[in-house]
Amino acid sequence: MIKMNISILVPVILGWLAALLVNYLSDVLPATRRLSQPACPHCNAEAAWGDYLFFKKCQACGKFWRVRAIVVQALTLAMAIYIWINPPTRLGFWITFIVLVYMLVVMVIDLEHRIVMHPVSLLGAALGLIIGTMLHGLAETLAGGVAGLGFMYILYAFGQLFSKQISKRRGEPIEDALGFGDVTLAGVLGLFLGWPLIVAGLLGSILFGGLITLFIVIGMLVTKRYQAYTAIPYAPFLIIGALYILLK
Repeated sequence: MIKMNISILVPVILGWLAALLVNYLSDVLPATRRLSQPACPHCNAEAAWGDYLFFKKCQACGKFWRVRAIVVQALTLAMAIYIWINPPTRLGFWITFIVLVYMLVVMVIDLEHRIVMHPVSLLGAALGLIIGTMLHGLAETLAGGVAGLGFMYILYAFGQLFSKQISKRRGEPIEDALGFGDVTLAGVLGLFLGWPLIVAGLLGSILFGGLITLFIVIGMLVTKRYQAYTAIPYAPFLIIGALYILLK
């Protein structure tokens, strides 16, 4: 019993530290494009590390940090404990933990800023190449990366064409449905999944994204806040579709 209680401290500590990392990268990378001192999201004043790490009020404006920081902290902690107790068969705890932390960084940044950053994608490509080769071999891994990149680029090109046509008709610009960051992310996920699993991952993300988008549109209609061509972050759908295949 004592041994069990001590062992559970491992995912608790790892989950807590990983959540701090996810929050930190999600705060500083979109703002400064480098590892830098965290700043208050409300007044942009630099935060003391102690205040930042323990979610204290900003000393400059007196406001608390984003609710997102607490949500990520709780979610990552729960995730670490769950995969420690029920590690995926193929990947085990450690690889799964690294993959999930990376995916969380991508998701949080895209949800808040509507971008998938290229440096983050490059790191994901390195991880995907290593892990994909371990799971599928080099040839299937590279084929999956090319397929994911190519398929999403086709959707991106059609989206660009659609946006231009609608902009001409309305006489005002509209936000693109897909960004090029989504294209690079699909290539990264293709490395993780390999060929032909990337096809299932992309199809799953499209179906899931369509379903969630439908609920969002219905919600906007009910609350009378509907706006045509409202852009929705797509990276979370791509990641959920890939994780469903990868962690089965």
